[in-house]
Amino acid sequence: MYVGKTLFAQVMEFVPWTSFARIVHRYRGNAGVRALSCAEQFRAMAFAQLTWRESLRDIEVSLSANASKLYAMGFRVAVKRSTLADANESRDWRIWFDLAALLIRRARKLYASDSLGVELDNTVYALDSTTIDLCLSLFDWAPFRSTKAAIKLHTLLDLRGSIPAFIHISDGKLHDVNVLDMLSLEAGAFYVMDRGYVDFERLYTLHQAGAFFVTRAKSPMDARRVYSAPVDRDTGVICDQRVMLNGYYSAKKYPEHLRRIRFKDPESGKTLVFLTNNTALPALTICALYKSRWQVELFFKWIKQHLRIKKFLGTSENAVKTQVWCAVATYVLIAIVKKELQLNASLYTCLQILSVSVFEKTQLSCALQPDNSGTELPTDTNQLILFNF
Repeated sequence: MYVGKTLFAQVMEFVPWTSFARIVHRYRGNAGVRALSCAEQFRAMAFAQLTWRESLRDIEVSLSANASKLYAMGFRVAVKRSTLADANESRDWRIWFDLAALLIRRARKLYASDSLGVELDNTVYALDSTTIDLCLSLFDWAPFRSTKAAIKLHTLLDLRGSIPAFIHISDGKLHDVNVLDMLSLEAGAFYVMDRGYVDFERLYTLHQAGAFFVTRAKSPMDARRVYSAPVDRDTGVICDQRVMLNGYYSAKKYPEHLRRIRFKDPESGKTLVFLTNNTALPALTICALYKSRWQVELFFKWIKQHLRIKKFLGTSENAVKTQVWCAVATYVLIAIVKKELQLNASLYTCLQILSVSVFEKTQLSCALQPDNSGTELPTDTNQLILFNF
């Protein structure tokens, strides 16, 4: 891989370019293109993500300052901001959606054996959404409130490796629970959600598909106890019950038993009520699964801090979706690099190193391995040391 190539060029070698060419052909992405092919467009957008560029001019200036290295990075000609803007506006955003999906499938295979922190062989997903505020006068296609616009990223996160298995981009008005209708449900998998997704008809559809759900009960919940299992209250589990819904319409929507677990968090002192259709796992495991849902919140916080998805390079729906999907593809690509090269560094560390050294010509595995060696002074030195506390 490394023969005097820049770090950026080495990262781009992990992109399956042959499969990407088929995707581009499917959507006629390069039809009539004279400058900036789809491959170059992705390189420019990935460069913007890795180096934290926040405008088209910023991308153009940063690349032109290293003009002698552009050909080796995959650029045939210099990148002009007008050309990149036109490409983001006009080329089908599904090209980048399919590329991200391709990379996600590869990453999930690489991270399939990672530990969940819970003794469980099943796949565990966390489902949630995050809102990105926009200006209503510029993004009128994404209504949210009367005075502002927004988009929502509805994300199904595979908790092994924190890889997004599904992302849907909608305007801010789409209610979270509607995303359950869009999922390809996987039998035997666990779907962990907050109580905003409690819709008994949709949960029963999930149950009939052979999947499991873990969520929190809304208050108040009209249900009657059918059976209580013995519990050890010293563990924090107050009760473990089978319940039936009482409401006429609720009972029709979910006509079978639900498992209700009441748990008192020893740290916060709060009492939480969980609902699940799994009757085999211990109550504490169900509680631990819901606690792991917090990883999706950390994922949203992380991508908002370290990927460029809060300031957009274009205002059309196509341009916004192009930027978001290129950001997701870049995130997953770095996750693949980390796993393929067996790096101990975190994704944050890898991105920080790349952000300041993409033009460096060094071996990628060496560059992304942080140097933890310290300088040790000899014990008999006569040199004074300040602040040696």
